[in-house]
Amino acid sequence: MTETSFLGKSLVSIRDLTREHINLILDEAEKMEKIIHSGKKPLVGKVMVSLFMEPSTRTRLSFESAMHRLGGAVISVSDPKSSSAAKGESLSDTIRTVANYGDVIVIRHPMEGSARLAAEFSSVPVISGGSGAEEHPTQALLDLLTLKRELKEIEGKRIALVGDLKYGRTVHSLAYSLAKYKGVIIDFVSPQSLKIRDEIKTDLKEAGLEFHEEESLINVISRVDAIYMTRIQKERFAQESEYAKVKDAYVLTKKIMKEAKGPIPVLHPLPRVNEIDYDLDETVHAVYFSQTFNGVLTRMALLNLILGGKI
Repeated sequence: MTETSFLGKSLVSIRDLTREHINLILDEAEKMEKIIHSGKKPLVGKVMVSLFMEPSTRTRLSFESAMHRLGGAVISVSDPKSSSAAKGESLSDTIRTVANYGDVIVIRHPMEGSARLAAEFSSVPVISGGSGAEEHPTQALLDLLTLKRELKEIEGKRIALVGDLKYGRTVHSLAYSLAKYKGVIIDFVSPQSLKIRDEIKTDLKEAGLEFHEEESLINVISRVDAIYMTRIQKERFAQESEYAKVKDAYVLTKKIMKEAKGPIPVLHPLPRVNEIDYDLDETVHAVYFSQTFNGVLTRMALLNLILGGKI
């Protein structure tokens, strides 16, 4: 596996990557902190099109930060109302148009399958920044980098994924990626109405991943090596009354973390609402803000590999 394995390639699903691919990206990400401090600009002259048709702060800004830090330029759409989509333009036409403006497209879109559709019509590589409630592959990669840095090793670890497991695209991608590591066990913790999708469970079983489903976080907290909290996503509910039933299902506090088996890391893709109490922020468990910096490193690595930057 070499750097050229990604040259000119799109990334629309974590399932498209082998364990070797993931290792290469994470190894490249570890080099990026030195690149930031060295002042090297391997992507001078390259242009990234940031096409965000759904609200985003961390993903959009970290991709744009990553491209700037590598010396490239960014052109962006961050509000669908300001794009031709508001005039009824199809996604395929948008992609065929903006592909002429840059060397890579990063897209977030509310429609499931949008990133793969974009990759089919684009003449330049496409990176998914989130595709409906389906997947979020670069989030999974930065989550893996965070777990690797915090736990030293991912294989053989037990990890709790907590909250909105039905609509949470971050947990879908993370679960698929963890299935590529030997001996990993996942505890899926959610309300009945937000359980992990059956088709994902079928895929994970076929991959040989051991997992368990729970409704109580207290039941698993003493046996896991890391906790991955997620927000209950109000925007995914058709009825606000249904959201109200589950919005406070899990609230992680310093008191609850006393039940953990040690200084285990707590991750969160952010934004949080009230599922992690602010009293946890100053503890050793809180890695969700350093996790965001890992996002810059991971996206720098991916852009550099896809666009052939020399470091």
